[in-house]
Amino acid sequence: MTLISVARSVAARGGNAWALPALLRPRNGTAAAAWDLRRATLQAVAAVSTRSTSAVIPEQKRPADNTMDATDALPPSVTLSLSSGPLTVGSTATGGTQQMNLFTAVNDALRIALQTDESAVVFGEDVAFGGVFRCTQHLRDTFGPDRVFNTPLCEQGIAGFGIGLAASGVTAVAEIQFADYSLPAYDQLANEAAKFRYRSGGAYSAGLTVRMPCGAVGHGGLYHSQSPEALYCATPGLKVVMPRDPVRAKGLLLASIRDANPVIFMEPKALYRASVAPTPVEDYEVPLGVAETVVPGRDVTLVGWGAQVHVLVAAATRAAAEDGISAEVLDLQTLCPWDVDAVVASVRRTGRLVVSHEAPLSGGLGGEVAATVAADAFLSLEAPVKRVCGWDTPFPLAHEKYYVPNVERCLEAIKEVVTF
Repeated sequence: MTLISVARSVAARGGNAWALPALLRPRNGTAAAAWDLRRATLQAVAAVSTRSTSAVIPEQKRPADNTMDATDALPPSVTLSLSSGPLTVGSTATGGTQQMNLFTAVNDALRIALQTDESAVVFGEDVAFGGVFRCTQHLRDTFGPDRVFNTPLCEQGIAGFGIGLAASGVTAVAEIQFADYSLPAYDQLANEAAKFRYRSGGAYSAGLTVRMPCGAVGHGGLYHSQSPEALYCATPGLKVVMPRDPVRAKGLLLASIRDANPVIFMEPKALYRASVAPTPVEDYEVPLGVAETVVPGRDVTLVGWGAQVHVLVAAATRAAAEDGISAEVLDLQTLCPWDVDAVVASVRRTGRLVVSHEAPLSGGLGGEVAATVAADAFLSLEAPVKRVCGWDTPFPLAHEKYYVPNVERCLEAIKEVVTF
């Protein structure tokens, strides 16, 4: 029995992994009970996350640009200050905007992808009932069990299955339940997905998107809090994306799904409900490989991605209020390939650079950004590049607030480079 026939069998039985053929079905009730317990536990974790995001970004329980009251009139469009030029998405003619949080924006992007591409399928652990973070809720009801279905708990199998679908011309959107558990799939992603287009000389596309929640959440501990983006950025052939809010999440996810290359789409789980913004209801894309200027400035460049962008914005606000420092905040958005030109151009204007990310310092993407700037903008630098990152330890539970780079650490780095 092939993997595709197994998947078809799962879909035909309502997407239930426990409705597999007898050969692959658990042999006793103990395994089924363990699965049910695991599912209940993960749902409880997701429910608690709605109350714990303030532990990740204590200085701003909601991002500064997401303070609109439900009674306020929503803008018909949103303009993004991309390095390639302003991008306006949404209009009155296309339905304007709706208030969305990050997980509902992801859900809306998946809905549009399934609606506009008959070959698109969404699959992964527990996605049929909505997933532990509810990103796929109602999709199976709308598009049916043949296009939205559960898989067995096997990350390597999920990735391998997605690669096979993409190779046959299907638009495959896979979900890995937590980025921490993507490592069993790394062999498939690095040695198969990442090399598929290259080894065919560009004759074949590899339209596989792998979504995975990542980052700190306030209570995840060692195995549900990691940010392994640097691992995938160091794998030629993969694109890596991490959004900071609903508007970017929707546009970047649609662009990723429609890209001819395999894309690792990393979603900061702390922002699933904490990040809320008026988001265009239309079908739109935010181009990959293009950074955005979140806050313009003249004295120092701050570079981050995902949830850490909100921390840098808060640090920039305090630096301006306390010391009159004008900090420019850049959101890379796409981590591979990252927007070298935008970062270098900004540093040449400001003369200083601070890079911040949740992942550990050693081997982190911040080191690559720092090295590139040192090579391409060395004569413009007025101070050594500073990195403010997670510590080189396993991700702690009790000491998470000391591990995640907060506003105070970022503010200290800003003052150090400005006064160097």
